[in-house]
Amino acid sequence: MNTGSDERGEGAVASSEAKAGADRPEQGLGSRAPEFIKARRALHLSWQVGVFVVGLAVVVAGIVMLPLPGPGWVVIFAGMAIWATEFVWAQLVLRWTKRKVTEAAQRALDPRVRRRNITLTVIGLAVVGTLAGIYLWKFGIVMPWKIKDQ
Repeated sequence: MNTGSDERGEGAVASSEAKAGADRPEQGLGSRAPEFIKARRALHLSWQVGVFVVGLAVVVAGIVMLPLPGPGWVVIFAGMAIWATEFVWAQLVLRWTKRKVTEAAQRALDPRVRRRNITLTVIGLAVVGTLAGIYLWKFGIVMPWKIKDQ
């Protein structure tokens, strides 16, 4: 890092640190549009409108897929990722979502939580099995159609 000294070695260290920082997956907030687009205000504004429209179409398609067959949440997050290429608010929402998903995955892998989930699943299956057994003992298996008439 440059601390105000004019020694030749420090400039090389600063440039190598900048390159190492650019290789990190976590980038700064802001537009990721190419530089020639950022240089022209009208072109950058139209680029942002285009990104917003494409992201909106993908998010709406994901919302439609929530009640219908399809990967609704995956498509919604894909639309958010499209928006995050251009808009800071979407980048912040995406970072928050990634952090929460990672925390939930870590909690799910906790041995105590896994034991609790397995115990609750076994108890639930026992209750459902008992209720199904009582129903079958009381009413038997009744077909919804009459086989004897055919």
